[in-house]
Amino acid sequence: MKRKGAKFERELIHALWNEGFAAVRCAGSGSMSYPLPDIVASNGKITIAIEAKVRDKLPLYIQEEKVRELIKFSNIFGAEPLIALKIKGEKWRFFTIDQLLETEKGYKIGKDNFYLGKELGEIIGKFHQERLQKY
Repeated sequence: MKRKGAKFERELIHALWNEGFAAVRCAGSGSMSYPLPDIVASNGKITIAIEAKVRDKLPLYIQEEKVRELIKFSNIFGAEPLIALKIKGEKWRFFTIDQLLETEKGYKIGKDNFYLGKELGEIIGKFHQERLQKY
C-alpha cells in the first residue's frame, strides 16, 4: 500500500506544480517523531499541508492522532491543513478538518460527506462550486 500511496502522492504533486504551486513530498512522514504531512505546497499566497489518502472505496477512517499532528504542523508552518482523498474512479477531493465526521477513535470520510470535499481547482482558488448541504 505504501508504494501505491507514494504513486498517488507524486500524481498530486505534479497536479499542484501544473497549477503554479511549488510542492514537495515530506520524506519520513508517518515515521518520524515530528508531525509531518505527506505533502506541503505553496504558491506564495496559499500554503497547504496535505495528508493524502488513497482508497478503492469509502469509508476512510483517520486516526485522531494523525489529524492532530497535521493541525500542529500546519499551525507552526502557517499552512491550511487538508486531507486529500483519492477514491478509485473519482477526482481528488480535499477536506478541511471541520468537514470530517467525528468517530469514537478519530474521523471519517464516508458517503455522507465525500461530495462536500472540494476539487483541486477550488482549493487553489481557480473556481468555486456551489454545494447543497444535507440537513
